[in-house]
Formats: sequence, structure tokens, C-alpha cells
Amino acid sequence: MRNPEHAIHAMFTQRWSPRSMLAEPMPAETLLSILEAARWAPSAYNAQPWRFVYAHRDTPEWAPLFNALNPMNQSWARHASALVAIASDEAMVLPGKTERTPNRWHSFDAGAAWAHMALQALHSGYVCHAMAGFDPDKLRQAIGAPAEFALECVVAIGKQGPKEALPAELQAREAPNGRHPLSQISYQGRWHT
Repeated sequence: MRNPEHAIHAMFTQRWSPRSMLAEPMPAETLLSILEAARWAPSAYNAQPWRFVYAHRDTPEWAPLFNALNPMNQSWARHASALVAIASDEAMVLPGKTERTPNRWHSFDAGAAWAHMALQALHSGYVCHAMAGFDPDKLRQAIGAPAEFALECVVAIGKQGPKEALPAELQAREAPNGRHPLSQISYQGRWHT
């Protein structure tokens, strides 16, 4: 059981990143709803640097995205209902300007979009697992991302399955994990250890 130290909405402790999924199709409208929630994430200067490239299982778009994953992630993500690659634009046009300038916050903002996505998926009865284990060259080619976009992650989305369906080496890891104590990660006024 995940127990917060302070009162928060239950969705924050209910959300975790299972790997076991049921290999069933997801309605297109459900996936679009999850992406819609991500679209409403906050971003620096409202630049909205995130881009999502998705594929439903059993469609022609699935294989290129799936093949970009490393073998360990392929071993379980093959049961996902959808895969979503998240990329972010490394530059933006500041308000009142016409030239593109580096966006130091592109990854931070894409992370906010991912969090919105994960929480909407939970609300919709699905689970998400974001993966950093992919071949960047294969993924960039698979999704056609321009060079100025950073490849952030690939997200597997599906209905949660039993942990016994996972490869043996992943079954022990298939449980919600804890968090560092709040006192270890937050400081009033000044950083200290």
C-alpha cells in the first residue's frame, strides 16, 4: 500500500507503472482522450513543445514503434494496447519575437504532458508505463521526428494484466513502489542534506 505523508488526491498514489498488460484493443476515442489530457499540460511561455506519435496494436504503425524498443521492453510491451512516442521541440519562438531560440524547459514541459497522460489513462481504466529503453535512431526514423526534436520516451498503454504473464525476471518488480520521504526531497528556504 502506498501511504502519502500528507493529504493528496488518491489518483496520485493509485498511479504506478505496471508492465503486465492484457493485449486487447483500445478504442481510438479513449487514446485520443488520454492525448487530449496531455495537450492541456502547462508549458513555459505556452510553447507546448511536446509531440505525440501513436500506434494502436495490430495496425501497420505498430511495428516501427515497437521495433525501436530495446529487447527487454519488447518482452512485455508487446501486450500493450497502444504505444505513444513523446518528443519535444528543443527551441521555441518567444512572445513578441520571430526567431527560434533554445527552449531550456522542453523536457520539463514534456514531462508535465506525460504526467497528464498517465493520470487520464488511470481515470479511463488504463495503465501507462513510460520507457527510456529504445534505440534513438530507429525511433527517430520510425516516427519521422525532425532533428530539432528531442526523443523523450515511449509510453505503453493498456489494461493491466496479471504479473504472472510477465517474463520471470520482471514479475518481482511488478508492484507499486514507494517514494523518498518528503523531508529528503524538499527544503524550506535553502537546500540542505
